[in-house]
Amino acid sequence: MVPRVKTGIPGMDEVLHGGIPERNVVLLSGGPGTGKTIFSQQFLWNGLGMGEPGIYVALEEHPVQIRQNMAQFGWDVRKYEEEGLFAMVDAFTGGIGKSKEYEKYIVRDITDIREFIDVLRTAIKDLNAKRVVIDSVTTLYINKPVMARSIVLQLKRILAGLGVTSIFVSQISVGERGFGGPGVEHGVDGIIRLDLDEIDGELKRSLIVWKMRGTSHSMRRHPFEITDRGIVVYPDKVLRRGRIVDVE
Repeated sequence: MVPRVKTGIPGMDEVLHGGIPERNVVLLSGGPGTGKTIFSQQFLWNGLGMGEPGIYVALEEHPVQIRQNMAQFGWDVRKYEEEGLFAMVDAFTGGIGKSKEYEKYIVRDITDIREFIDVLRTAIKDLNAKRVVIDSVTTLYINKPVMARSIVLQLKRILAGLGVTSIFVSQISVGERGFGGPGVEHGVDGIIRLDLDEIDGELKRSLIVWKMRGTSHSMRRHPFEITDRGIVVYPDKVLRRGRIVDVE
């Protein structure tokens, strides 16, 4: 049996037939407003409750804002930071302003992938982290798409080697059919795609597990909701032709 990492997200582990295989790197792909950041933060928060230290790599938002957003769902990570069980890697501010006073792990130049990996590796070893989220990995190669697969494979080699199970948040545009970068989908172990579609004048959220190395998984598109406590997935429901129906 392959060891599993439970997401703890209601309904998601049923869709994954038990959870994410340990050490897998999962691409969490979706357009704006689909819930990618909430999903990844919930994955880390639930890990903390299971005694698994986690790291959030902030590439798109200020670390202070991320902590505030998480707290709105009841995910106050400050006590875990004080206990050395959770850390934020600041790859957003570049150490400008007050970040250098408050943040322990700072990437000063995100175009320098070697520096990025060194800071991330140090944080993982310090915490003995078991879960890592990079939000979003797209930022690392958006200006050099030909390097996308190479960068993802470098990160995968480091993270899997350190025994970490990871989520790489990947941004795509509305209506885009891919997963966020040329060749990226071939460099990861799993792909979960989140979608937000207008159907009969109403926006509906759904997800599908496109692939997941090391486990079987649902091949259906399942609806999910974002509540005031985070994401809830409905494994017994399927989004089909714009309608939510029971799994047959």
